[in-house]
Amino acid sequence: MIMFWVSLLAISILLYVLLDGIDLGVGMLFGLANSDAKRDAIQSSVAPIWDGNETWLVVSGVILWGAFPAVYAMLLSAFYLPLIVMLLGLILRGVAFEFRHKTQRMRWIWNLSFAGGSLLASFTQGMTVGALVEGLQFTNGRYSGGDFGWLTPFAVLCGVGLCLGYALLGACWLVSKCDADVRDIAHRQIRVLAVGVLIFLAVVFVHALAEHLPIMDRWISRPYLFVFPAISAVAAIALAASILRHNDRRPLYMVALIFVMAFGTLALSFWPFMIPFIITVDEAAAPPASLAFMFWAGVVVFPLMLIYTVISYTVFRGKVRAATEHY
Repeated sequence: MIMFWVSLLAISILLYVLLDGIDLGVGMLFGLANSDAKRDAIQSSVAPIWDGNETWLVVSGVILWGAFPAVYAMLLSAFYLPLIVMLLGLILRGVAFEFRHKTQRMRWIWNLSFAGGSLLASFTQGMTVGALVEGLQFTNGRYSGGDFGWLTPFAVLCGVGLCLGYALLGACWLVSKCDADVRDIAHRQIRVLAVGVLIFLAVVFVHALAEHLPIMDRWISRPYLFVFPAISAVAAIALAASILRHNDRRPLYMVALIFVMAFGTLALSFWPFMIPFIITVDEAAAPPASLAFMFWAGVVVFPLMLIYTVISYTVFRGKVRAATEHY
């Protein structure tokens, strides 16, 4: 039963990172557009699916709260401030998404809010992951690192890195969904962002070596983990080839594969810990009766959400031809 909920949590987090990562990346690139026509096309590319993508964040939080309450309590006490900032960024982005079509004179405010909210949410998510990788301070199961114990240079670096990664996902999405100038600009952005992500990964690896982060011991003791970077390298080569051939679809698939491999590397590096290296999956799990009670909800609701997501992306597949006035 525990593995059932661990699997659902992992799938939910991965789907959120991939799907809402596209939305957040598109939002950041939206801020670089230099005309309302391009901004409308960019926004139209995610209009039918963006709010459904955010649902996976809610699902992840609910699973964590119900199936692993100890981890929920420990992480929330450590990350109150960054999580509040992230939620404010997501709220600002959502409000701006709807309001920018309702005004003319003040549209620049909502344009800035949409891009800024996307950047803020992306950065705090990356910073949170970086703080987890570097390690948080807990004493007797309680967070004892202070209000800003999560704020370190490595966490900030990871925040920047995730912004680059999401922007790369967003650029690949725009190439697959848009035509004309937006598509051509996104093609050029993919090249710059891909180089930026590679530089970030190199800097993170050097930092991990220099600071002797505990996660490095896992990589050394578990050599099979290097399969994931190897697959990522092949995907990066395929990404470069698809960019040179101006392929519209393949870049998105290759970048998504790189994200999946990065997620797999982190997950297996932490295993069996849910908070590295503080509490294990078995220690964090709710009582068996609680997990069993929730089981039927997971069996029914989770597949329905997957079906809804697949239908949404299937119905709204293809290129964006023109912006609509209301979503």
